[in-house]
Amino acid sequence: MMNNLLELKDGLFKGDLGGALQIDTKAVSENGEFEGYASHFNVVDQGDDMMMAGAFKESLSQIPAEKVRMLYHHDPREVIGKYTEIREDATGLFVKGRLFLSVQRGKEVHELMKERAIEGLSIGYRTKRYEIDRDNGVRRLLAVDLREISVVTFPMEAMAGITLVKHDGSLPTEREFERYLTRDAGFTAQQAKAIIADGYKSLNKAARDAGQGSDDAGFSQLLQQATALLRA
Repeated sequence: MMNNLLELKDGLFKGDLGGALQIDTKAVSENGEFEGYASHFNVVDQGDDMMMAGAFKESLSQIPAEKVRMLYHHDPREVIGKYTEIREDATGLFVKGRLFLSVQRGKEVHELMKERAIEGLSIGYRTKRYEIDRDNGVRRLLAVDLREISVVTFPMEAMAGITLVKHDGSLPTEREFERYLTRDAGFTAQQAKAIIADGYKSLNKAARDAGQGSDDAGFSQLLQQATALLRA
């Protein structure tokens, strides 16, 4: 059964090795073309997920590269270019794309890439099949439905997690919210549990008592408060 939750994973542009190096400006051409990895295989992330080789195969067979949207910070209103090639290789999900330099945001992103001010790619997807490695506590993602690939300023951007509000209008489960806090927002497991105990449970109870599936404003406020705690 497919998970309706839109999940995010971050990758790095070509030339950025594990966050140690900045973007290789040679990988960004004057006409806006660039390439890089949007996802890496066999790497356990902060949320204890591991993307497996072949996870994108089914999705890529059903949609051409140019139909996978290139967004800015996962904002569907900010289409900044198109992908010309998306394929799996031994490393992960390799992409080539071209920014729309006639679009203001695309032009801005191009300049930021050349100046090494932007260094990340982040995929938006829905999980279709997975298995749990109970010995190691790792979720192995076997098949995902790739929806978009965004250019982002910082990998693991804290507020990107607002996509945890599901498309059916309901709040994420407690486990999903905890995964967001530890995987994307940078909290420790102990901090995440404290945030859930102090804020999430009361918000979820209020929504249930009111007979509502969600409280988007309240949930967004909770995320902002959590992020403020991280930065304090």
